[in-house]
Amino acid sequence: MTEKDLKSIEDLIREFLLEETTIKKIPDKKLEFGFQFLFPPGTDPSGRPVGQNMAVIKPKDKDLVIITLGTQISPPHVEALDSLKDDGKQRFFLDLRKILLIKNLMFRIDVQNHRYEISEQYFVSKKKFLTKNAFYKLVRKVFSCAAYCHILLNEYCSGKIKSEDLSDSRDFISGPGFSLYS
Repeated sequence: MTEKDLKSIEDLIREFLLEETTIKKIPDKKLEFGFQFLFPPGTDPSGRPVGQNMAVIKPKDKDLVIITLGTQISPPHVEALDSLKDDGKQRFFLDLRKILLIKNLMFRIDVQNHRYEISEQYFVSKKKFLTKNAFYKLVRKVFSCAAYCHILLNEYCSGKIKSEDLSDSRDFISGPGFSLYS
């Protein structure tokens, strides 16, 4: 793949993102390019962004782009997970792995630090054209799976977290009536 082809892929993805949301360039010498963005775009009634931080990156010397969403489990959720009996915390992370395997997504799970990252990759070439629809289908796949994982986390922590502990959270697992289509 030539430098011109790489630039056109970067330009294309930047254009897709800027048509829908704002972006922030990710400066990293290991990347051809990277952008951080919020998905879904939009704000709540108070003007706060409703989206989750996601990223799209193109590692150097690789013929793929990676769409990723990292999650740091909130302190109230960590406390609730740690209080579960019968290895509940380990069962949660095992269920998380099973979901991500079934959805055929790449993932990294750090149980010790209560975080995980979900990603999808798309191989690029001169012959394989990336459409806006295909790009956002990948974004939605990662986002939707992360949302499902957060719902699972809430189920595991049900009854152990007070709603006021989450009232300042920007996390879509605690927001009432979250909808990707609102």
